[in-house]
Amino acid sequence: RVVTSIIATHGHNDHINAAAELADLVRAPIALHPADVMLWRTIYPHRAPDRSLADGQLVALPGGGSLRVLHTPGHSPGGICLFGELTGEPVLFSGDTLFRGGPGATGRSYSDFPTILASIRTKLLTLPANTVVHTGHGDDTTIGEEGVDYDDWVRRGR
Repeated sequence: RVVTSIIATHGHNDHINAAAELADLVRAPIALHPADVMLWRTIYPHRAPDRSLADGQLVALPGGGSLRVLHTPGHSPGGICLFGELTGEPVLFSGDTLFRGGPGATGRSYSDFPTILASIRTKLLTLPANTVVHTGHGDDTTIGEEGVDYDDWVRRGR
C-alpha cells in the first residue's frame, strides 16, 4: 500500500507528534486545517504543513472513493472530521470532535464547549444515524447512538 497523504484532524501534540517523521518516512504530504497552524508551530516551529484542508473539500482515497472534510471547530479552531462511504457504509473519522459518550474535551487552549456543540449539531448529527464513528481516542460509536444524548450534553455543560 502507498500512503498518499497524512491528514491531521487537528493540531494538538498527541495527534501530530509523529507526523513529520512519518511524512519523511513514507514521502507523503501532511494536511492540516489552517486554523490550527498555531498549534502545529508549537511542535514544528520550522516546518509548515504541506497542504491546507477546507470545509467541504474532498480527499481522494487510493483505489477510488473519497472522504469529505467537515470543519468542526471546538476542540481546536481547526478541528476536522472526515466523512464518506467505505465498503458501502457511511463512516466518520471524528478525531477529537466526538467520542463515545460525548464531545471531545474543551479544557485545552483554543477550545470552546459551545463551539464544539454547534459543530456536532450542525455537521455531525445531520449525518445518517447508522454512520460508524471512528474516534480519535477510545471505542467506536454511531451518530445515532450519540445523537440521543445531545440535549443532555447541553444541559450538563460538558
